[in-house]
Amino acid sequence: LILATLTYDTLRFEYEDFPETKEPVWILGRKYSVFTEKEEILLDVTSRLWFTYRKNFPAIGGTGPTSDTGWGCMLRCGQMIFAQALVCRHLGRDWRWIKGKRQTDNYFNVLNAFIDKKDSYYSIHQIAQMGVGEGKSIGQWYGPNTVAQVLKKLATFDTWSSLAVHIAMDNTVVMEEIRRLCQSNVPCAGAAACPALESDVLYNGCPEDVGLRERLAPWKPLVLLIPLRLGLTEINEAYIETLKHCFMMPQSLGVIGGKPNSAHYFIGYVGEELIYLDPHTTQPAVEPSDSGCLPDESFHCQHPPCRMSIAELDPSIAVGFFCNTEADFNDWCQQIKKLSLVRGALPMFELVERQPSHFSNPDVLNLTPDSSDADRLERFFDSEDEDFEILSL
Repeated sequence: LILATLTYDTLRFEYEDFPETKEPVWILGRKYSVFTEKEEILLDVTSRLWFTYRKNFPAIGGTGPTSDTGWGCMLRCGQMIFAQALVCRHLGRDWRWIKGKRQTDNYFNVLNAFIDKKDSYYSIHQIAQMGVGEGKSIGQWYGPNTVAQVLKKLATFDTWSSLAVHIAMDNTVVMEEIRRLCQSNVPCAGAAACPALESDVLYNGCPEDVGLRERLAPWKPLVLLIPLRLGLTEINEAYIETLKHCFMMPQSLGVIGGKPNSAHYFIGYVGEELIYLDPHTTQPAVEPSDSGCLPDESFHCQHPPCRMSIAELDPSIAVGFFCNTEADFNDWCQQIKKLSLVRGALPMFELVERQPSHFSNPDVLNLTPDSSDADRLERFFDSEDEDFEILSL
């Protein structure tokens, strides 16, 4: 108990000590001033869904672990970045969680998709078991790329959200591929988002014409995840400006990353520091109450967020974006193109109209297969079994 109190107080102290700086604070595409908007910053952070280690949940696979302490941190970060996509999809970026305030059914539908039980769309149970197909045994640590691949597979079962999930590999975002993926649903398969006009009340009074539009929607909301490696063992400084810009975009879902056993969900930055939610706290699993109501306070981080120097970020990350409409996607493309013109900012990935002919060329480093460099790099990646192209040596 004393430890918990210490942690809380240290964090609270750190927030009072939040740098009194003229530098803006950016949280997932929103700009704040520390001087005039401290409360708003804290409310925005608290409103994000916060997933941490849990204990005493039903055994994974019936006989597996009943806690994810020590191994589930990247899985929890994957849940957080995906939950942010669902919040944007069903509640909107402006939605805020107020302690004690009655939340809408849509909010509980989003939260229920992540609860620690086997039949939740994105539960730790589903992620761990789906990861077996990606070569990860249950209880094994994931990298950002693995968790992204698993979430993409799980999203296909979530017809309520009807998301198009695209994972851009080889540091290349192909616009044509994304358009094909997002336009593949006329009429919209996700009509379940407003299942029938008369059930509007259940889905938070979703107006009739929205229901109709949903069903005919020519664009599936896009979750874009881009696994990247921004250096060998530490982040190359040339990417720092570009990374900051990602948090400034209204489409930002943040970044997941970190070393084995210390993955974090990065939601913004101030000055040279990243702001993040930390999953490394073990809480008891939450059971719905007898009335079917879900106690939700432990899913919101009610102490100020953690901060760390950007230079300390492990170079293996995945960046996320959410484009609810085609216009959002077009706007995102324009911003990425503008970003390539910013001085001192090295692009973290390439944006191209269609698949380049050199795509999937394994010889990205122009190293011959028998060179000692190739062996060294292969050993380097063994720790996480991730297939990343090196952006900068």
